Amino acid sequence: MPVDRIVIGTRGSELALWQSRFIQSRLTELFPSCSVELIVIKTLGDKILDFPLSKIGDKGLFTKELEKALLDGAIDLAVHSLKDIPTLLPAGLTLGAITEREDVRDVFLAHPAKSYRSLAEVPQGGTIATGSLRRKCQLLHLRPDLRIVDLRGNLNTRMKKLENSPWDGMLLAYAGLKRLGWEKHMTEILSCDTLLPAVGQGALGIEIRKDNSRLKTMIRKLHHAPTARSVLAERALLRHLEGGCQVPIGTFGRLEDGRLRLDALVGSLDGKRIVRGHITGDPDRSEYLGVELAKQLLERGAREILDAIRGQGTTITGVEV
Repeated sequence: MPVDRIVIGTRGSELALWQSRFIQSRLTELFPSCSVELIVIKTLGDKILDFPLSKIGDKGLFTKELEKALLDGAIDLAVHSLKDIPTLLPAGLTLGAITEREDVRDVFLAHPAKSYRSLAEVPQGGTIATGSLRRKCQLLHLRPDLRIVDLRGNLNTRMKKLENSPWDGMLLAYAGLKRLGWEKHMTEILSCDTLLPAVGQGALGIEIRKDNSRLKTMIRKLHHAPTARSVLAERALLRHLEGGCQVPIGTFGRLEDGRLRLDALVGSLDGKRIVRGHITGDPDRSEYLGVELAKQLLERGAREILDAIRGQGTTITGVEV
């Protein structure tokens, strides 16, 4: 018998609310007799806006407070951008469902006052804004002449910062812009050959308590198995590479002709060195494939990149928005 009331915990940004309201509406459609409510919870990542994410040095920047509310019983489920969820969850919690993925690609948004519309048109020495080490690394590898500035805040804040700045443009995820109906601001959609996306980019993760079996059965109706196989491979790769420290990592898993293909890279902070690889195999062995590709990257030079970053004593987090 379904539960008659579900409380969803969510961050308060416009995008987070869109995502949680989307899950709320789907549950209401599936279980019309069930009351589905939202509670806004502010996370550490929402509170600290004057430091780059890579300097805050804490995993779960956008999830910890929601997870505490879950464990305390204040909420029944939490809706996250999957790329924000650490690969190791707190004891007692689980990912009950992973939604169908939106377009995984990143996009370039040129400054509205500039005449150019693509990264290739940005002049030598131009300035691009991003809050992501992954994007910074790959962009500098592609265009070492560029100057990268850190960018924090929700999408509205970022758009205003761009408009009021001398920057040439910024990089964001396609999925978030599309969900908010902001496609008009995109000036170039970047291929995965140019920028590999973040782990889990474009998918939503629904986190619940492990012992809530009735709710788990209900939300499985929102689960998308092909997406789950792909992102579980990505998360397994990240988990094996982390070793307590995250670095610029890009990866993209997808099903092609009944096989799972996983591409990935590990890069240095300055983009001067990047190690790439890919693997294909049985989709039912997605996590195994992720670990195997991680091992291959480590053998090809990713271990030296990881060691160099750790040797710098730099605090790094892989969370991005």
